[in-house]
Amino acid sequence: MKYNNIKEFDLNIEKVLENWEIYHALREIIANAIDEQILSKTKDIKISKNSKGKWCIRDFGRGLKNEHLTQNECEEKLQHPELVIGKFGVGLKDALATLDRNKVKVLIKSKYTTITLGKSPKHGFEDINTLHAFISEPDNKKFVGTEFIFDSVSENEINLAKNLFLKFSKEEVLEETIYGQILKKKNSKSNIYINGVKVAEEENFIFSYNITSITTKIRKSLNRERTNVGRTAYTDRIKAILLDCKSEIVAKLLVDDLERFEVGDLHDELKWTDISFHASKLLNNKQKSTFVTSKQLQTSPDLINQSREDGSKIVVIPETLRDKICSSQDYKGNRMRDLNEYRREYNESFEYEFIKEPNLSEKELKIFKRTEEIISLIGKRPSNVREILISKSMRPDFTDSDPSGVWESHNNRIIIKKSMLKNLESYSGTLLHEIAHASSRAEDSSREFENELTEFLGKIANKVLRK
Repeated sequence: MKYNNIKEFDLNIEKVLENWEIYHALREIIANAIDEQILSKTKDIKISKNSKGKWCIRDFGRGLKNEHLTQNECEEKLQHPELVIGKFGVGLKDALATLDRNKVKVLIKSKYTTITLGKSPKHGFEDINTLHAFISEPDNKKFVGTEFIFDSVSENEINLAKNLFLKFSKEEVLEETIYGQILKKKNSKSNIYINGVKVAEEENFIFSYNITSITTKIRKSLNRERTNVGRTAYTDRIKAILLDCKSEIVAKLLVDDLERFEVGDLHDELKWTDISFHASKLLNNKQKSTFVTSKQLQTSPDLINQSREDGSKIVVIPETLRDKICSSQDYKGNRMRDLNEYRREYNESFEYEFIKEPNLSEKELKIFKRTEEIISLIGKRPSNVREILISKSMRPDFTDSDPSGVWESHNNRIIIKKSMLKNLESYSGTLLHEIAHASSRAEDSSREFENELTEFLGKIANKVLRK
């Protein structure tokens, strides 16, 4: 239909998106402008007021053509990995309908066309008025790009639209992977972007994310409205981004968060076992650490304290993570150190230099000869103690945490450091301590070991006081 050089084109919008606000419509127009900038490799889009005080959105690409109003999906955009809006439907007609519903007048200009909006009878249904594009000849056939000019759009609405784009958010990129970018969280909420367009917010994430490698699941979740995309759609991609990260700053933030498990204050990413395992590997790379569970804190305090004394950072982890760490390696090929691994390392760190009786000094030999007399204070030697030996060294590489004695259950022997023979008191205390381990078959700080020591003290006091 042609009238005064104006063509009317029915936009054929069957359903208007009632939940869209003005800024949603502006988002679509900005997104299409950014897509065109990427496709045509032209300069940055421009969002500004013109001389009449009207807000304008302009790209400097190839220019909008009338036929673009007929497209539901752009094949060129479908083939381009960096675009998001075009890959899931142009959205331009939805934007124009939303602006019309909110009584915002729009003027679209390019070197090919000039377009305004208005209501007109639907062809063949004269009693039904629908939204039409009124198309006329361009004002300037040398105009570069496409410009949208709006009446009645506020600066706040422009800013709300711009805030939906990573391009304008000024969020710092911490690391870039083949799956997307990890962004520094700016506010209390994390933003989730897909190819630079915000699709969701998260309350309890460490980072914000920009997903650039789109999965089928994400593609299906991006409905016509493109709002409130559920976490289940992008979880796998965020995991992939985190598992591919290698930067020091991201690793540190993951590791710091992992260490908050003991106080029950983890961010949601670290509640995913794959990610907490990744963080554990990074921590194992970074510093000497021993990974223990809350239960082990209660059952093996002595061994854990020993690990701490050996310079290990104690990191409390969930049971599910412990199962993955067991017998695993970090990214440098080092064995992951759970409590069992530390126990193995601890046992292997002992290097004995045994001293036979003839090589003891007269004073040392005199004290050592009273071994059975000391044991008799608590009864008789436990049947599983077959040998009591003296060694000059215990753990030569750990002199600051060198034990005074040790009970080796697998060899049924007690080994006491030679320096404990300096006087009867130190030797007696060390000997009885290790015998308590042998007879109770328990570790330091355990209830069984403490009960055994208590019984020993009672027997000794009884003998001394009776005499």
